[in-house]
Amino acid sequence: MAAPMLQGSSGGCALLVVQGVRCGVRRAWRTASTACRHARDTGSLLWEGVVGLEVHAQINSASKLFSSSQVKFAAPPNSTVSFFDASLPGTLPTLNKRCIEAAVMTGLALNCTINKKSLFDRKHYFYADLPAGYQITQQRLPIAVNGLLTYRYPAGKKLNDMVTKCVRIKQIQLEQDSGKSLHDDSRRQTLIDLNRAGIGLMEVVMEPDMTCGEEAAAAVRELQLILQSLGTSLANMSEGQLRVDANISVHHPGEPYGVRTEVKNINSARFLSRAIDYEMKRQTEILNSGGVILNETRAFDYKLGATIPMRDKEGKQDYRFMPEPNLPPLILYDTKTLPNNVDASQVINIDLIKEMLPELPSVTRERLVEQYGILPEHSFVLVNEDGLKDYFETVARMTRVDPKKIIGWIIKDLLGYLRQENLTIKQSMITPTSLAELVTLLENRVISSSAAQQVFQELCKGVNKTPTQIVEEKNLGLLDRRQLEDICQKIVDEHSVEVAAIGQGNLKVLNKLIGLVQKASRGRTDPALVRTILEEKVLKSKGQ
Repeated sequence: MAAPMLQGSSGGCALLVVQGVRCGVRRAWRTASTACRHARDTGSLLWEGVVGLEVHAQINSASKLFSSSQVKFAAPPNSTVSFFDASLPGTLPTLNKRCIEAAVMTGLALNCTINKKSLFDRKHYFYADLPAGYQITQQRLPIAVNGLLTYRYPAGKKLNDMVTKCVRIKQIQLEQDSGKSLHDDSRRQTLIDLNRAGIGLMEVVMEPDMTCGEEAAAAVRELQLILQSLGTSLANMSEGQLRVDANISVHHPGEPYGVRTEVKNINSARFLSRAIDYEMKRQTEILNSGGVILNETRAFDYKLGATIPMRDKEGKQDYRFMPEPNLPPLILYDTKTLPNNVDASQVINIDLIKEMLPELPSVTRERLVEQYGILPEHSFVLVNEDGLKDYFETVARMTRVDPKKIIGWIIKDLLGYLRQENLTIKQSMITPTSLAELVTLLENRVISSSAAQQVFQELCKGVNKTPTQIVEEKNLGLLDRRQLEDICQKIVDEHSVEVAAIGQGNLKVLNKLIGLVQKASRGRTDPALVRTILEEKVLKSKGQ
């Protein structure tokens, strides 16, 4: 049961990141700007942002890193806490094999070198939600090092204007999460929930190769997609399964890096971008006015759209790292080094995990372009929008319509509808079966494009009908040529002035007549056929 305790906050690993060579396009922060842009005018006062990230990903495991306690989101307070999680005397850690395998697989996907020997350490700091007074982490020798993450993001408003960059991964380390402090201001007390204490985390430390919030958000989104495709983390930021600490500084290009601030526990890619851009703007304004940047920890208040100070970091905290005495070195093997007399189920084989790697997001994008002939920017949207790729491929399998025609319906119409209604693809009223049937009706010239839009709008309302049933009930099928000729003749007879103008060479007026035919037929016509019939009738009228 949660009990009143002194106020505390969960700690995190504050690792210094080292400076290095940039990968891709260098971008600069201009004080009058609110976004990344290229540094062009060397005569003006330019500030370039430097951003490094520490991403804490909760491992997708049924139990915690060092105990058998269940991992369950939104469980009643202190209901999934073992004696070890509560740090009762005499309890010892038992390493979770699943967590090790997840870290190795993540390291391989991020092009890391997997250390066959890694060590666990105690990092001492004192908060109410850290009952042991230390965190078990990997400070000296982490499980994976020296990786690389490639990501893309739009450089402009147009989707096809994409920039490809990469960020170096310094290391991936296994560590345990802390508990959670619940502050009750009205009663002036803090309650402690230890359900989260001991849950396995992978801390992915990215080098400061990014220069603005947009880049950082794109890198985190790509990492999130990779983790989800691997299944090593659910990476749901809204549930705290992916939390980001951003280290931010500004400097003049060519000069040493400035003093950095750390913005802690950001749980949204959009908030990450806003926090970084705000912090860079704040620092440039201070420096331009002759002020000094403090080395401090800050938090992002999304309501204010600003970062606020949490604590000063000028006095370096001594975490008193020491080897974890209750855990031996973590030894991993590959096929060549695996001893003959060892039970394979009791060890971690790096090569076996490498063989189990699924298709990663970057490979998926390339496959979509090659298999379906769609544009690279369209494959980017399909992969980056949760569930959209599976939706597209399901529709493509259910119809013989050109995938390049399907992609327009999905990205423009379906995605537009979902965003307008603030829905996910899983919440869509339009199933892949319905969309496949709709595009097939259009392809087979059963309905016109405008009628297809009417059917689509009906499907958005959640009606329990198929597109074919909607077409029949609303009489949206294409008119035959005889019916269409009758309507066109009526329009020509009623608009002699326009017909005369067309006869004199003003072909733009023909579009007006086409629109009138479409209106009279309630969109049940093929515009190309309408144009052909009207041209014939106008020519015939001119001959008379």
